[in-house]
Amino acid sequence: MSKRRRPPSRPARAVAAPGSPCPCGLGASYGDCCGRLHRGDAQAATAEQLMRSRFSAFAVEDAAYLLRSWHPSTRPPAVGFGAGTRWRTLTIVRTSGGSPLHTEGTVEFRARYTEDGRPGELHEVSRFVRHGGAWVYLDGTVG
Repeated sequence: MSKRRRPPSRPARAVAAPGSPCPCGLGASYGDCCGRLHRGDAQAATAEQLMRSRFSAFAVEDAAYLLRSWHPSTRPPAVGFGAGTRWRTLTIVRTSGGSPLHTEGTVEFRARYTEDGRPGELHEVSRFVRHGGAWVYLDGTVG
């Protein structure tokens, strides 16, 4: 399969400049970590990597990437961001499947955020599938 560069997303917020720490929490720079996926320079190799890149996309408000990485059968027409919401940290609780050898995978995670200065947490079990050879988000159960 030939690698095709995806159309660029809108520029990320200043907090995710290429040299800044990646919001996904792996310790690499944004440009070398999730930024590569957002720009279309690479594809997620695992469901967990896609989950991390989607969290980072929420953190930098990259709606185009979120829509591209969403399964067409469940993709909303648009993604909105709360003006007072800031996604802070991601914790992967567990994964099932989702390796380069699988076609389906599940990632349970906790995403911490602040909304108008008040802390909050999203706990979700997300399902991912391969679509057109790439990992995409299918749906999730909030718990």
